[in-house]
Order: sequence, then C-alpha cells, then structure tokens
Amino acid sequence: MSAPTTARHDSPGPVEKNDRRTITGWAFFDWANSAYALVITVAIFPPYFLGIAPDRVNIGGLSIRDETLVAWGIALAYLIIAAISPILSGIADYSGKKKRFMRFFTTLGALACMSLYFFDSPAALWIGLAGFVAATIGFAGGIVFYNAYLPDIATEDRYDAVSAKGFIYGFAGSVLLLVANLFMVLKYDMLGFPSETAAIRWAFVSVGLWWLGFAQIAFRRLPADAPRPMPLSQLRKGYDELEKAFRVLRTSRNTTLFLFAFFCYNAGVQAILFLASSFADKEMHMEKSKLIVLVLILQIVAIGGAFLSSRLSEWRGNRTSLFVMLIIWTLICLLGYSVRTEMEVFMLGGAIGLVMGGIQALSRSTYAKFLPENTRETTSFFSFYDVMDKVSTVFGTLVFGLIAQLYDGMRSSVLALSFLFLISLAILIAVRVRRMAAVEN
Repeated sequence: MSAPTTARHDSPGPVEKNDRRTITGWAFFDWANSAYALVITVAIFPPYFLGIAPDRVNIGGLSIRDETLVAWGIALAYLIIAAISPILSGIADYSGKKKRFMRFFTTLGALACMSLYFFDSPAALWIGLAGFVAATIGFAGGIVFYNAYLPDIATEDRYDAVSAKGFIYGFAGSVLLLVANLFMVLKYDMLGFPSETAAIRWAFVSVGLWWLGFAQIAFRRLPADAPRPMPLSQLRKGYDELEKAFRVLRTSRNTTLFLFAFFCYNAGVQAILFLASSFADKEMHMEKSKLIVLVLILQIVAIGGAFLSSRLSEWRGNRTSLFVMLIIWTLICLLGYSVRTEMEVFMLGGAIGLVMGGIQALSRSTYAKFLPENTRETTSFFSFYDVMDKVSTVFGTLVFGLIAQLYDGMRSSVLALSFLFLISLAILIAVRVRRMAAVEN
C-alpha cells in the first residue's frame, strides 16, 4: 500500500491510489447511508406506516390495502431507480462531477428521510409515501457514484479488500444506529418522548442526520471533481451498453436460463427482505421493539450465513449451493404461510438471515463465471445484472402487493412467492456454470 497522506483533496488532479485515509473516508459513506437501508427500509418504516395508515386507502376510486400500498411504494421507487440508473452511470463515467451528484442524492435522501417526522397521522399519508420513495431514490442514486469512485481510489488488486471494508463499515454503522433506535423505542418515556410513536418519528430524523453527517467525511476526503464537457449523447450511453450486453448474453442458452432463474428467485428474496417486518406487524401484531430485534437477528445471522454459503460453494460448487439455499427459501415461504407464534417468527427470521446474504453474494459471483473470459466490457455486463436486480425487485414487490390485495392478506402473498423459488429450482436443473464462448471486443 502506498504511504498515506493527510492532505485534503481540495483541487482536481491526479490522486494517489490506495491512500488509507481516502479509502476510510470512502467507507464512511457506506457507514452513513446503510443506516437508511436497514433502519428505515427494513426495520421501522413499513410497520410504522401500517400503524398510521387506515387498513384501506381510497385512490382514484380503488380501495387499496395498506400493506399493498407499502409494497407498491417500494416497487415505484425501484422502478424509477431502474429507469434512471443507466443515465446516472453515464454521468458518473463521463461528467467528472461524481462528488456533486453524490452530494445531491445524499442530501435528497437524508432530507426526505427526515421529512418522515411529519408523517404523524392518516392525513399526512402522502408525506410518508413521498418521503419514503424520495429517500429510497436518494439512497440508490448515491450508491451509483459511491461505486464509481472505487477505481479512482484503489488499484485493481485492492478492489476486493476495499469493497469489503465498505461493507464492514456499512454493517457496523447501520447496526449501531439500529440498536440506538431500539433503545429510543423501548425507553421512550425515560428519554422524554411522550409516546413510542414520537420516538419512532425522531428515529427517522436521527437516520437522516446520521446519513448526512457521516457522509461529510467522505465528501471531505474523496477526490475533488474535475468537470469536463459531456455531450448529450453520453446520457444514453448507459442504455446502449445495456443493449450491447443483452445481445451478447442472449446468444448463450445456458446464461439466459441462469438469468431467468435469478430474476425469479431474486424477486422473491427482495420482496421478503423488504416486507418481512410488515408481515410480522400486520399478521402477527408484534410490538415495534420486537420487530427491530427481529431485524437485528437477520443482520447478525446473515454474516455467518454468507460465510457458510461461500464454504459450501467451495466444497460443492455454485449450482449446488444455490439449490440448497433456494430449497431453504421455499421452506421459509411455506412455513411463513402457517406461522402462528412470535417464537416461530423469530425462528423464521434466523432462517432468512442464514440465506439472505449468501444468496445475493453467490448470485453475483456465479453470474461472473458465465461471462466471456476475454471480454473487457465487464462494466456493461454488471450494469445489466444490476438493472435486472432492480427490475426483479419491482416485480417481486408488485406481485406481493397484488396477491395481498386480491386475497385480503399477506399470508397468501408469502405462499405465492414460494412458486418463484420453485420455478428457479426447476430452471437451474438445466443450467451448467461455465463461461460463454469468446466474443469480439
């Protein structure tokens, strides 16, 4: 590693790579915004929304269940993200204004998160929905530019280590704040809050302040922008790259089958991760403090699960590992349909944690093994994968919300997701994990 420097990056120009201080600053951005992904998106907002919103909301003459509205709110946010992410990738690559856009999306997300404080009654329902969608867009938009800094601050041989450092900081920061928020909710009277609801509203504010505040470390230490002219044609370059990757990928039946399987099971995985706390709240009527504990269990078990999945993959190969995890996901859905006690919910939460991180990490590494060995266009292929991830999230949450709407409850939605995992298992039988034929670059 190069010798660290204490200089701030106040002016554009060449930046020394592998600088420890710069890399730590970059990792602090993960520390900052991962709190939103865990505390708001997964742990607190969905059950809080269900507690405030009426059981049914009339929109344009259509009576929509509150849990359906949460699911479709997530779907809307990720649909917007999927649509604009290729443009953002082009801006990140060519504009020389990564920090400016990173700061914009961070500010948007943090302020939208803090605006949830004003979501205190059914009359303020649209503040809650709009704030949640805008904050999710801010979170995902910032991540695009955060990722784009990696080749600027580290040499290729350090990518894995630097990425792992960001993940560790993100996990540590989000869990730390979630524990603090759990204390706020449990001891709201001791801390001077008039009610549990008031404590949760201030938890929204704490996440926004945490996000915006710790992000300043990254903004101070990351390389300064070096703006350069950017032709409008570059804005659609991201879409052109996606089309180019699609044309190559569809020439391989093996790769196409894997991507179809990934689309199906990732739709189920993301729907469960986003809406597990909503299910525990709506169907099991669990206290919000217990819901936060449930999410903590998911996160802690996920660390061990990711390690076990990597060891299983080394021992038996990627496809066998995916088979095992998809069988567990299917059982989670089947058992989730009939769960009746809080203890059973916590046991299911542990099972989800066991396969949560593992299947996401293994899916990405498996996909990499299908790519042509000689290609230099890995960014295009992984941009395609990233968009598929987001579109499948939209599909999964839309299906979840639609089933809940049609069959008057979330248990039917959970059961329906099991079919997505079963379809994936059937497809994977025909998949062989091997590289595509060489392509011309």
